[in-house]
Amino acid sequence: MADIMTPALGESVTEATVARWTKKAGEAVKKDELLVELETDKVSLEVVAPADGVLVAISAEEGATVVPGTVLGVVTEGATASAAPAAAPAPAAA
Repeated sequence: MADIMTPALGESVTEATVARWTKKAGEAVKKDELLVELETDKVSLEVVAPADGVLVAISAEEGATVVPGTVLGVVTEGATASAAPAAAPAPAAA
């Protein structure tokens, strides 16, 4: 498993607000895919997936206030979402 962490926010910025998740728990993600947007009084930050896998948990919901080092969610590395249609092989043409 890989934790999705709140990054350093910059000089004199001590907290951020979780603005928007782009994925829901249970969805497949790719390494470096945008997962969550954070907003501070100075900047907006994008946090990406640390690995290929499935977003198994969201620890900080939209609207939550977080500080650097806070776990935002968890990705299970190498797993695939059982409901992901892209994971199913295409049927052979007859």
